[in-house]
Amino acid sequence: MPAPEPTNLKEKVRHLTDKPGVYLMKDRLGRIIYVGKAKALKKRVSSYFTPSRAMTFHPKIRALIEMIADFDTIEVKSEPEALLLEGKLIKQWKPKYNTDFTDDKRFLLVRVDLSQELPRFALTRFKKDDRSRYFGPFAHSGLLRKTLAQMRRQFGILLGDASPQRLPDGRWQLYNDVRQELYGFTNETTAEDYRRRAEDACAFLDGKSREWLETLRAEMLAAAEKHEFEKAAELRDVVFALQKTLAKTRTFERFDPTVPEHDEEAMRLLGEALGMADTPRTMECFDISHISGTFVVASMVYFANGRPDKNEYRRFQIKSFIGNDDFRAMEEVVGRRYRRLKEENKPMPDLVVIDGGRGQIGAALKAFIAIDVTPPTLIGLAKKHETIIFPDERAPLNLPLNSPALNLLQRLRDEAHRFANTYNADLRSKKIRESVLDDFPGLGPVRRAALLAHFGSMDRLRTATVEQIAEVPGFGSRMAADLHAFFHAPEPPV
Repeated sequence: MPAPEPTNLKEKVRHLTDKPGVYLMKDRLGRIIYVGKAKALKKRVSSYFTPSRAMTFHPKIRALIEMIADFDTIEVKSEPEALLLEGKLIKQWKPKYNTDFTDDKRFLLVRVDLSQELPRFALTRFKKDDRSRYFGPFAHSGLLRKTLAQMRRQFGILLGDASPQRLPDGRWQLYNDVRQELYGFTNETTAEDYRRRAEDACAFLDGKSREWLETLRAEMLAAAEKHEFEKAAELRDVVFALQKTLAKTRTFERFDPTVPEHDEEAMRLLGEALGMADTPRTMECFDISHISGTFVVASMVYFANGRPDKNEYRRFQIKSFIGNDDFRAMEEVVGRRYRRLKEENKPMPDLVVIDGGRGQIGAALKAFIAIDVTPPTLIGLAKKHETIIFPDERAPLNLPLNSPALNLLQRLRDEAHRFANTYNADLRSKKIRESVLDDFPGLGPVRRAALLAHFGSMDRLRTATVEQIAEVPGFGSRMAADLHAFFHAPEPPV
C-alpha cells in the first residue's frame, strides 16, 4: 500500500494545536523513525511538509522526510515536560533518525565487588554483567574523585590502587605506605571488620548518588526554564543514565539463601522508625505510571525479608475511569488488591508503601475504608525529600539518607517504579505496533480483532504466510495476499 499523500499529512497538521508537545514520525509500516519536541506542535510539524524549506534542510533531514508516512503527537503542559517526554520516548523506541542518547560509558562509575574478601572501590567507564555493585554514572569526575578520597578517610576503605597484604595472624594490612593513617581506622584489620566498613560506604554512596541526582534534575529544569535546551538535553542524558544505574543497583540481588545481617538490621530499624510492634517482613509497594495521562497503569511489588519476590508482583490497568488522576488510580488498585486478599482469606502484608505524598496515601486509606478492611501499617514515600508520610496525625518523618531503613524503602519504591514503567512501555509498544493495521484498506474492527486473536502479536502476524493469514475467519486468499504484500513491500530508497 503506498504511503499517504503529502496533502493528507498537511490536512492532519492543520488540526494540530500550538501547544508544546512531542511528535513521533512513522514510516509506512508504522515504525517510529524519529521523535522530536516542540514549543508549538503545529508550527514545528508543519515545517517538515513545506516544500519551499525542503532544500534548506540537512540531507539527513530530507531523507527522514521522504520516509514519513504518518505521525502522532502528544501534547504536554510545558516545554520542560516536552523535553523529558522526548528523552523517555527516544530511550524507549531508539528511532532510526534520532541521535543516540549519551552512552553510560562516557561517564565514570564506581565499581565494588562485594564477593571479594576485601572489596575495593574503583573507577570504571564500563559496566559489566557481573555480581559487582555499580554507582553512578557521574558527569563530574573531579567531584567524584574527591568524594572517594573523602570516603577513604571517613570509612577506612580501599580504593582501586591499593595492594593490601595478609599478615601472619590472618589479618590484613590495608596500606603499606604513607596512607597507613586512615583517620581513626586501624590499618590492620580482619576481613569481617573491613566488610562492615565497605557496606557502610556503599550505603553512603547510595545516598550521595541520590543527592547528585536531585541536583542534576534541578539544574536540568532550570536550564529548560531559561530556554537553554541544549544544556538541558545534555543534563537530561546524565539524569537518565544515573537513574538507570541507580535502579539496577537497587534491585541487586545477592545469592546467599539466608537473610543477611544488614537486611535484618534494616527491617528492624524500619519497624522501630515507624512505631511498629513487630519487624516488617512482608512489604508491598504501589506506583502509578502514565505519560501525560495516557496508558495509565499501576504496579505492586512484594518484598519478603528485605528481598524482592517477583512471583508475587502484580500489575493493573485502570478500569474505573479514563484520564489522568493519580489519586483515583491509586484508590482503585489498592482497593482491588486488598479486596481480593480479603475474599480469598489471605494474609495482609506487614507494611504497605505508597509511592507519593499526602494525596496518594489519602486515596489508599479511602480504598481500605471502602472495602471495610483495617489497613496494615500504611505509609507514603514522597520522592522530593524522601519523606515518609503517615495517614494519621503523625508529623512527616525524614530518616538520614544513609539510614539502612530508608535505603530498604528506597529499594522497594524504586522497584515498584521500574515495574510500572516497564508495563507502561509494553502497552504503548503494543498499541503503536498495532496501529499499522489502520493503514490497510478494508480492515474493520472485527477482522482486526480476529487477526490479533489468531496470531497473538503483530510480530507473528508480520511473519505469517499468505496461507496462514487466509485461515483467519473473514479472510479469503485475495485479502490474505494483499495483507502479506502490505507487510513486505520494500521501503522507499533513502
